[in-house]
Amino acid sequence: MRELSRSPRRDEADRARAILLSLEGWTSEAIGTAFGVTADAVRHWRNWYATDDVEALRAAVVPGPSGERGLQALSIAAAILSEPVENRSNWTLPRLQAEIERRGGPPISTSRLSLLLREKGGSVGGGPGTR
Repeated sequence: MRELSRSPRRDEADRARAILLSLEGWTSEAIGTAFGVTADAVRHWRNWYATDDVEALRAAVVPGPSGERGLQALSIAAAILSEPVENRSNWTLPRLQAEIERRGGPPISTSRLSLLLREKGGSVGGGPGTR
């Protein structure tokens, strides 16, 4: 419990500290005030701890998207961006997004596309001089 109370994840550490304070006799209301949560939240944490011990206080690993669609979109974007561009202004994210979908790629948001391009070291202009 003390180890978890030093977790770099604040949510885990707060839950563990709350249980430690409970064991010292603090009320749910006092703990809630100290941590900026409701007394009901503290009661839930106590219940989790009583049911499944310390492991119940750890943060759940929520599965996210597989990333397969992003990789597919990025592959198509790489092909698009490697083609010679004659008589055409720079690519913008919305224009690239539309072209990926036009070529049969998966739907992808401009924010996700931007993130993937940055992660892979690419970029697409959206500043002055682009349309």
